[in-house]
Amino acid sequence: MFPSLEELEQGLRGSGYIADSIATTTVYLAAKLHKPLLLEGPAGSGKTQLAYAVAEAADTTVERLQCYEGIHEEKAIGKFDESLQRLCVELRAKSANADWESLQAELHSQQFFSAGPLLRALQYEKPCVLLIDELDKVDHAFEALLLELLSVWQLSIPKLGTIKARSIPFVVLTSNEERRIGDPLRRRSFYLRVEHPTAEREAEIVALRTPDSSHEFHAGMAGLAKALRGWSLEKPPSVSEILDLAQALKVLGPERVTPEMRDILLPLLAKTEADRRKLLLRDGFASLLYDAQQYTREALRSAV
Repeated sequence: MFPSLEELEQGLRGSGYIADSIATTTVYLAAKLHKPLLLEGPAGSGKTQLAYAVAEAADTTVERLQCYEGIHEEKAIGKFDESLQRLCVELRAKSANADWESLQAELHSQQFFSAGPLLRALQYEKPCVLLIDELDKVDHAFEALLLELLSVWQLSIPKLGTIKARSIPFVVLTSNEERRIGDPLRRRSFYLRVEHPTAEREAEIVALRTPDSSHEFHAGMAGLAKALRGWSLEKPPSVSEILDLAQALKVLGPERVTPEMRDILLPLLAKTEADRRKLLLRDGFASLLYDAQQYTREALRSAV
């Protein structure tokens, strides 16, 4: 997917994703060696976005399987289109020379099979990025479903047969650690721990999205993000939410957040009632901004 490590690094940065040398090298090796990449870390730390950044850097498509409790094989792999099969049978029944044996084989071919993300990912001429998102929401039985795909790059589907990959996708598995991912998948994967970025790195990320703003503005957004995540909120802000806040401030005009802006910004900062009440406490928002200023100064000093 990438001719060189340098080209991958430039591609990720061009897509707006800033990764350290360890993450970039691991992505590069995973792509070269056809190894899945397991990303673990808190929600909102940029795991999913890394998959999209890799796809953009490689100029390819993302096939995304969003995991959830109770997900089943049909959602992941696909199923036969029974209505289309019935229609075909009805049309052939009108023919006097219907070959029922060949029809049975035809009904269980790929043209009557509605493919899910896992199967679609194997059918691209050019490798895609297969994102299996929030794998920790499913059980070990569903994990076992993935082992054939990630070991020999094929899927064995009842009545349809074994489908081998036309191209080997770049696989990204993400986990918010609600449940421990099983050892069989871990052994097959390269592992990256993804935390929320440092204030210095988040300032760089904000700068990529708001290049016409000052360095102080970028550092201020990063400092506010660090302060919010240190406040034991039920829903601390993700990187993407901080980018939303930065762009909202550009629309409103101010270069920095002040205590007077609390009520206007609450819908952007607090995503649960408990968090909203916490920020509405007397001097709560002012105290948060004080912490943010300290982190902002640290980010500015580090940049210098």
